[in-house]
Amino acid sequence: LRPTSHRYAHGTRTPRSKTHPMALFVSSVAWSLARVADRRATASPARPPLGTGVDEIRIFRDGGNNLTQLSRRATRARVTIPRASSLRDRDRCAADDEASASSYPVRKITAALLSASLLVATAPDASAISFPIATESLFPTEASPVLMNIPDGVPTKLDSEETDNVRLFRDATPSVAFITNKQRIQSRYSLDATEVPVGAGTGFVWDDEGHVVTNFHVVKGANQLAVTFQGDPKTYEAKLLGYDEDKDVAVLRVDKPDTRPIPLGKSSTLLVGQKVFAIGNPFGLDHTLTTGIVSGLGRELPSGNTGRPILGVIQTDAAINPGNSGGPLLDSRGRLIGVNTAIFSPSGASAGVGFALPVDNVKGIVEQIIQFGRVTRPVLGLVLAPDGALQQLIGENGRNAGVLVLGVPEGGPAARAGIVGTIRDTVRGDITLGDIITRFNDEEVKNSSDLYRALDMAQVGQDVKLTVRRGGALVTVDVKLGEKVTKFDA
Repeated sequence: LRPTSHRYAHGTRTPRSKTHPMALFVSSVAWSLARVADRRATASPARPPLGTGVDEIRIFRDGGNNLTQLSRRATRARVTIPRASSLRDRDRCAADDEASASSYPVRKITAALLSASLLVATAPDASAISFPIATESLFPTEASPVLMNIPDGVPTKLDSEETDNVRLFRDATPSVAFITNKQRIQSRYSLDATEVPVGAGTGFVWDDEGHVVTNFHVVKGANQLAVTFQGDPKTYEAKLLGYDEDKDVAVLRVDKPDTRPIPLGKSSTLLVGQKVFAIGNPFGLDHTLTTGIVSGLGRELPSGNTGRPILGVIQTDAAINPGNSGGPLLDSRGRLIGVNTAIFSPSGASAGVGFALPVDNVKGIVEQIIQFGRVTRPVLGLVLAPDGALQQLIGENGRNAGVLVLGVPEGGPAARAGIVGTIRDTVRGDITLGDIITRFNDEEVKNSSDLYRALDMAQVGQDVKLTVRRGGALVTVDVKLGEKVTKFDA
């Protein structure tokens, strides 16, 4: 860059004008960087040299600090720096050479300095020029967005993770139901009975025939069930088709057209650390989304209805609160992997320890209810003493020593096998202990949970071996498991 004199149209030559010092400084730095970039770019045969489109820039100023003329070449000059999403150009060059990668930031700096030199030259007052901080624009990266001043009211662009979360919620929400449990309560001051909402929970559409799955404790004792869906102002009355109170699962039917079921996933392939999403109606706030991870697998949870253990429960730190019960737990693809059921919390609110029934277990129960209108379960036909009763009767030796048989109903599997129950002398009050079950096949039995867990793994009609303590001896008894059938009205 060099200052020259300007020739007027009538042929006289004016004295050499003063060049602005800041313009000279900025221009000289830009010129040096351009030459460095050219040498680096030409070192790679796969890329053309840096093309700025500028051979020279001539800047003139007169004594009045006004621009008198820019050369015709400089007036048409344009800095052409290729914009790329990475250090590789978008001309699909195959070479990933070091020269082009290192020259890319230089090109950006050169473009900025050339523009600055022109701005300085044309500005009436150089002190009035301010240059914004443009570190991110000079060195853009794919990992971080360009830092810029966003005007008020302009929506924030979502990143890829946020976009996936929004899409999952929009796709799954129409399949999530808000269930209200209404019970008939009689006024103490009159004989009138009124249906009053006594609780609320969540459910989800199982298939395109209007079946809705939820927890049994959500609908227990209801005289009427009201179901609503997001975006639908109508309230639907639901019918209870069936339930399994031991596993806390219930199936409803809703006469709603165009129901959208949630796609089923697989809980047996889950891994600790996987991302999960819970949708429900906590504290009556309908269709709320919370996120977390799988915190644990294979947990055991006692049923709130019967106390029998529920096996294979999923633990998650996704926020689950009262009202979330019966709602879906989804994987990152929006597939059902569990049914939110319970929380562990001393305060009653979410403490980061929630539990969901695994979908693999729920599927079998739901299909039994929908296809056959009943739930079947293998049974021994026994009446068991509560845990701890044996310790009270025989002392410390009874701790975790097995399960005491209180009674044996006639005609049941245990009665046919010869199991002996506990007998109490009504005259003297003496108690003769019955059989104490210590093993179920090869599984040790210390308490009723162990026995129920072994039963859940067995099949109706299966022959099993029970090891019992009778008197002071261990006796092995062969038992053919019976069937407990819970039928429901069609």
